Amino acid sequence: MYAILAAPDLFEANATRQARTVRVRSADELRGALRLARDQALALDASGLDRVLRLDGSTGMVEIQTAATWAALAEYVRARGHALDAFASAPGLPATVGDAISRNCAGPDGRPVSGHVTAITLVTPDGELKRASRESNAELFRLALGGHGIFGVLYSATLCLDSLAHSASAALAPAELCVPQAPDASAANHDFDCLLPPGELDAYLTQVRELAMQWRIALHRISVRRLLPESETALPWATRDWAGITLRFSLRASLGASVRATQVRRELLAAALELGGAFPISAPQDASRAQLERCYPMLSAFLAEKRRADRGERLQNRWYLTVTAKLRGETCAVRWGT
Repeated sequence: MYAILAAPDLFEANATRQARTVRVRSADELRGALRLARDQALALDASGLDRVLRLDGSTGMVEIQTAATWAALAEYVRARGHALDAFASAPGLPATVGDAISRNCAGPDGRPVSGHVTAITLVTPDGELKRASRESNAELFRLALGGHGIFGVLYSATLCLDSLAHSASAALAPAELCVPQAPDASAANHDFDCLLPPGELDAYLTQVRELAMQWRIALHRISVRRLLPESETALPWATRDWAGITLRFSLRASLGASVRATQVRRELLAAALELGGAFPISAPQDASRAQLERCYPMLSAFLAEKRRADRGERLQNRWYLTVTAKLRGETCAVRWGT
C-alpha cells in the first residue's frame, strides 16, 4: 500500500487515493505508522516532529527534528551564542529543516544545505529506523540528501553550527533587476525558476523580454542569485556555478490563462536550455521527458534505487508521481499550482 507524507508541504496525497491521516510526534510513532502502511493507505502528518533534540557544545553539532523551522532553530541557538538569523531568512529556503534537506535547497551564501548536514535519521518505507552519515550508511545518506523524501521519512538531522554560521555570515542578497510594469490587481501572477551559466545571463534576459512582448505578458520581477556547486548527493542540481533566476509575470484572467501560463513557462525553460542552462530538479512540472533526461541523466538510476529500496512503492509524493509519469511519457495530472 502507500504511505504519503502530508507535511511539510513538499509531500502531498495522491488525489486518486483515499488515505487515513495519522499524526506522529516521535520516532516510535513514525515507525509504527509506516509499518501500518503495509496494510492500508495513509497520509502521514509529521508536523509534530518540530523539536530541537540536543546541542553538543563541544562539537558544535545540533540535532533537530525535521518538521522544525529554521526560524525556530535560529531562536534556539541565539540564546546560546550562535547567529543564524541570516540563514533562517535566506530567500527561497523552505520553512522547515526537512523540506530544505529533501530538496537540497541553497542557503544564504548559495551553497546547498547538504554541506551543513553531518547525519540524518529516517524511517524507511518498511518501517525501519536508520541513521546515516558520510561514514555510516553512506549510500543512503547520498540518496536521501536532495532525495525528495522518497527513500524514507526524515525524523531528524544533525547540523554543523559552525558551517551554518559561516553560510549566514557570507549571505549574498539576490540582485533584483528593475522591471517597470506595476502589478495588475486583476491579473494572476505566475513564478518561474531556472538555472543559467552566469555568462549567459544578458542573452537570456534579452530573450525573456522578447517573449514577454510576444505573449503580451507583464514582467513584475526578475531576481538573480549566485548558486554554488556540490558533488556528494545522488541527484545533484547544483552541478556547477549557476545564476539562479526567478521570474514573476502575470496574465489577465481569462478562460485560457492557465494554459497560456504553462506555455509561457515552457518557452522560458526552452530558452534557458538553449543557452546551456537547466531547471531545479525540485520543480520538474514544466519539463518534458527529453528535458528531464538532458538535464538530469542520473535520474533513471536514482529512481531505480528507489524501486529497489521500496519495491511496493509505498512511499510516494507529488514530486515522485510527476517525474515517473513524465519518464513513462504520460501526462501528469498532479496539481502544482502557479
